[in-house]
Amino acid sequence: MPKNKLVDSFNYAIEGLLYVLRTQRNMRVHFLFSVFIILLGIYMDLKALEIIALVMIITFVLCAEIFNTAIEYTIDLISETKSPLARIVKDIGAGAVLLSTISAVIVGYIIFSRHLNIPFESGVLKIAQSPWHMTFIALIVVLSLVIAGKVMLHSGTPFRGGMPSGHAAMAFSLWTAILFLTSNDVVVILAFILAFFVARSRIVNAIHNFWEALSGAIIGTLTTTLIFQVLK
Repeated sequence: MPKNKLVDSFNYAIEGLLYVLRTQRNMRVHFLFSVFIILLGIYMDLKALEIIALVMIITFVLCAEIFNTAIEYTIDLISETKSPLARIVKDIGAGAVLLSTISAVIVGYIIFSRHLNIPFESGVLKIAQSPWHMTFIALIVVLSLVIAGKVMLHSGTPFRGGMPSGHAAMAFSLWTAILFLTSNDVVVILAFILAFFVARSRIVNAIHNFWEALSGAIIGTLTTTLIFQVLK
């Protein structure tokens, strides 16, 4: 390859990277946070393999964001009208970015926790022993079950409508957590009333029907109860 062709290739690549940084807010956030994490790793004198692992997982996240941006522009270029398939393709690209970010957080926690005298196993044990952390875990699991249910049933969107009701599930999950965390009957009753009205509002506003709201309430209650019983 001629020298000028090679230089042009590097210039095009750098221009593409700078364009994504200029136009995409998420890319700027990922990039600045990545620089901070690398500098923190150097400051904490991480081992060479740990720095390599951080660089690789960070690069994975940044590349996922870049590919997602390229996919979005390509869809906008070839699709003149709004299409459900175009939206699905964009959602898949965004899902890849989310998955890569979650994996980066896990890897970062494992690496840095060992240098902060918080071993990974100890961190998991502390989470299991904290009722508030159990509440957070319960909400995440309930939300995941609701989204999975809607995907499998092809019902509604992840955060609106369909079977089951996510609002009812989260509201009754919080009520169940409060039931385990306090012995104050008044607080428990008030929390139940609030959860009931949240579920009722979804029916009144015709966002969900009775069975969708009821199924959400059951999922939230049973899942949170199971988590508190297993992790306590």
